[in-house]
Amino acid sequence: MNGAESLLKTLEAGGVDTCFANPGTSEMHLVEAFDRVAGIRPILCLHETVASGAADGYGRMKRKPAMTILHLGPGLANASSNLHNAGKANTPVINIIGDHATYHRKNNPPLQSDIEGLAKVFSHWVRTCEDPVELAGLGREAIGAAMTPPGRIASLIVPADVSWGDAGALPEIDKIQSFEQSVGERRIGEIAAVLKGGGRAAILMNGRAVADEKCLEAAGRIAAHCGAGLFTDTFSPRMARGRGRAVIERLPYLNDAAAAQLKGLTRLILVGSKPPVSFFAYQGKPVLLAPEDCSIHILSEPHEDPLGALEGLASLLNAPYGIEKVYEGKSPDLPSGEMSMEKVGAAIAALMPVNAIVSDESNTSGPHIFKAAEFATAHDWLFLTGGSIGQCLPLGAGASAACPGCKVICLESDGSAMYSIQALWTMARENLDVTTVIFSNRKYAILNIEFMRMGFKSQGKKAKELFDLSRPDLDFVSLARGMGVTGARASTASEFVDLFGNAMEKRGPDLIEVIL
Repeated sequence: MNGAESLLKTLEAGGVDTCFANPGTSEMHLVEAFDRVAGIRPILCLHETVASGAADGYGRMKRKPAMTILHLGPGLANASSNLHNAGKANTPVINIIGDHATYHRKNNPPLQSDIEGLAKVFSHWVRTCEDPVELAGLGREAIGAAMTPPGRIASLIVPADVSWGDAGALPEIDKIQSFEQSVGERRIGEIAAVLKGGGRAAILMNGRAVADEKCLEAAGRIAAHCGAGLFTDTFSPRMARGRGRAVIERLPYLNDAAAAQLKGLTRLILVGSKPPVSFFAYQGKPVLLAPEDCSIHILSEPHEDPLGALEGLASLLNAPYGIEKVYEGKSPDLPSGEMSMEKVGAAIAALMPVNAIVSDESNTSGPHIFKAAEFATAHDWLFLTGGSIGQCLPLGAGASAACPGCKVICLESDGSAMYSIQALWTMARENLDVTTVIFSNRKYAILNIEFMRMGFKSQGKKAKELFDLSRPDLDFVSLARGMGVTGARASTASEFVDLFGNAMEKRGPDLIEVIL
């Protein structure tokens, strides 16, 4: 068999079953090999940032890697913004990046670039294969690298002649598993002693600690028993939420508000997180958000098992079962009348089906929805982990491919949507069960806030132009329909309730543009 088939069969045997691809000439043998590898589903994406963002969404939900196929250095560069987000989310991803034939690279053809140099910026493991016989082994290494806890990005560069060359017989491949390191009893005992000390303590969690409701339950028991606060970072990769799940406070995006939330802490326990810092630096304001006299203690690192650590700590503290605070109460009533973000939040919380997955990049429009959804049925919430906008729609597409039985809801702002709007076409092509809600205020609202927070008292005409999305107004309904997705516009709360309710009742891609 040739190298391309050898590589795909190796990835298939290792448990990879989905590929988000935007291939080119260098990858044609990989494309041809898909027809001989039944266990990998190739999904075409119309831009590489959609492919990398979808691989991120898939990996967050399945806790195993999807693969991407990218076309040389420029294709990798196009994918880099969402690879940045995936790296911050500790998502396992395997990138297969085509290259010119080994003997052609010396001629410096138009697409020649330093692919390894580009890949190293956003990857934890990078290799270039020079011999088709070695391709299967490097594929196996890529799986192992991606599955290294807490999840990593592996990038394998495959020249065209390595793809078409003779790879020989395929070695036997076992599925590679990911095993988090356990936390020792000594460290658990040290944290128990910290929590028994005086002053105000809090637990700050991220990663699997907030994605796994068993972790949340154990942390909630500890917090209630010790009188400690329980927080999560502003942008966690995946968060289990909804009625019956443990209450956890999310740190606000604005650094002043986050610092106020942590004021008075004397001890901060980290579970898969790091000491909280400001998203940006502002003149004359601190960038470290915990109080200066607050001691920082680590229960578990991101690569370690949070559930074992939290349950061990709860047991050592004799924290009783059932004492944790949980979200309880009925969903909000369905709103009517004029449009407001509070009413949109109430409608989404009331109509969201059980086990929904929310991909959230709604920025200034989102806090009302996030708050209202505390009392929705059980669901998962995916955040913009790395701050590189254009993540929401690809992330939702990948999550839907990973979990076809769950309704995915994308909460997206109009400016951010235009970075990766091509994801709508992939949703239509694959009939992904994704409802996209676009909040159309026709401006980069978050930049208006940041402009003032940087100390400027007013905006001049030219500055205002750079934050304005009108002239012409973006028409998301037409954009959606042009890519095969049903689209409609809501100008009142009543209209939104009807459109969103209908979308929740049917399967397949849908878009609602909310006019603010």
